[in-house]
Amino acid sequence: MSRETVVVIGAGPAGLTAAHQLLERTDMRPIVLEQSAYMGGLARTVNYKGNRMDIGGHRFFSKSDRVTQWWLQRMPLQDINGHDSDQTDRVMLLRSRRSRIYYQRKFFDYPIGLSLDTVHKLGLLRMVRIGASYARSMIFPIRNATTLEEFFINRFGRELYRSFFESYTEKVWGIPCSQLSAQWGAQRIKGLSISRALLHALKRPFTPRDVAQKGTETSLIEQFMYPKYGPGQMWEQVADEVREMGGQILTDMEVRRVDVAGNRITAVEAVDVKTGQSKRFEADHFLSTMPVQQLVRSLTVDPPEQVRRINEGLMYRDFITVGLLLSELKVKEQTEQGSKLIRDNWIYIQESDVAVGRLQIFNNWSPYLVADRSKVWIGMEYFCNEHDDLWIKSDQEIVALAAEELAKIGIIEPGAVLDGTVIRVPKTYPAYFGTYDRFAELQSWLDRFENFFLIGRNGMHRYNNMDHSMLTAMVAVDNILQGRTDKSNIWAVNTEQEYHEAKEDRLVQQRELATSV
Repeated sequence: MSRETVVVIGAGPAGLTAAHQLLERTDMRPIVLEQSAYMGGLARTVNYKGNRMDIGGHRFFSKSDRVTQWWLQRMPLQDINGHDSDQTDRVMLLRSRRSRIYYQRKFFDYPIGLSLDTVHKLGLLRMVRIGASYARSMIFPIRNATTLEEFFINRFGRELYRSFFESYTEKVWGIPCSQLSAQWGAQRIKGLSISRALLHALKRPFTPRDVAQKGTETSLIEQFMYPKYGPGQMWEQVADEVREMGGQILTDMEVRRVDVAGNRITAVEAVDVKTGQSKRFEADHFLSTMPVQQLVRSLTVDPPEQVRRINEGLMYRDFITVGLLLSELKVKEQTEQGSKLIRDNWIYIQESDVAVGRLQIFNNWSPYLVADRSKVWIGMEYFCNEHDDLWIKSDQEIVALAAEELAKIGIIEPGAVLDGTVIRVPKTYPAYFGTYDRFAELQSWLDRFENFFLIGRNGMHRYNNMDHSMLTAMVAVDNILQGRTDKSNIWAVNTEQEYHEAKEDRLVQQRELATSV
């Protein structure tokens, strides 16, 4: 009997997890087709002159034991004193999380807290307005909130929303929050609120710290795991294991045609972007992480007119990271021993007079990301649309803009930039506007292909975190093993995955009990 073949489109976290799971749990042979030359997709690590960049920032944190254990099987956690991180490269560091908001040239905790420091920086009158606005939203919430603006106002009050959420969110998406669906807020911060942030702050001194932090809202976690050389190190490791176990990974292969026969996919055709040569890949099962819009355009069957219109109306937000090597930051951490580098991983720039949305300090993700630790290595994040004015600027122009904006808002002194590089990433964020409100129709139509599974962020047009993308791949492999063609359990993967795992455990126990009887 011939060995079954599975084609996996994309070598990001979802695609590589799927390939690894297939080799680990089945006798099937995966063929991974990756359009680029690198592993990890958005979760790759870019090496620029020995300085490593994490595109977008990837905390290795999950409420799913299944994902956490899988990570640690690939890359063990450092010992309690961190000594082994100097002895071996294949290690997870345990990092402290610190994110702050930069607003009116001042730092505020993220999530925003009602501390004396906050009162001092905002002023008592402003705090009274924020408190009154929040109370009003609690007593008189907007009924049937449909926009992201209404979601934020219900959750935080109008005053706090305008101060700490509006500018950054509109930079991310490029349109007013009043035109965005509330589903984005429900997807990304559904468990975060002022009351939860305050309760977390009160409980923190009495709560033992552990890696999983299952009782903690994702936005409030205080530590996370991180590969020594950035997220790409994990995915390069996984890719090596896939090859060692007999899987095939082909890079620079862009899928341009997906053959359909009835309710099944029969083959894909990919073009080598370097040579222009095409190759056809037949398989028994197919998993796709390619953008949904691109996928539907590649099918050899015409979708119904309403499905085609929904697909063409899907929208994406693109992303530019500017890596800057600095002599120092103007803003510093004041300690008894003197001033030193601030401890932030991320800083959200809530300033409307600059285009930058967020910056990362790579030194604080892992000291091993920086070639010369006496320097500061940062990533400035810009959100844009492919081919707009910012996207088409030269690298030199974008580096100059980034340096100018950092100096303008007082983060650096003019002349502190020693070097810089620019990374452009198209279709980083699947958007919750355009025709997204009708996406379920498109999803239902695609799910009818019984041997075809959509996984990952772009594959599902869903703003998944890395661990959720991995879980969609794991569940898809579960389905292949079980012969299940219903995809509803893949779409059910979300930020409350531990609930689904507990539910699944109960089902297993029930089945075992039924079998024993």
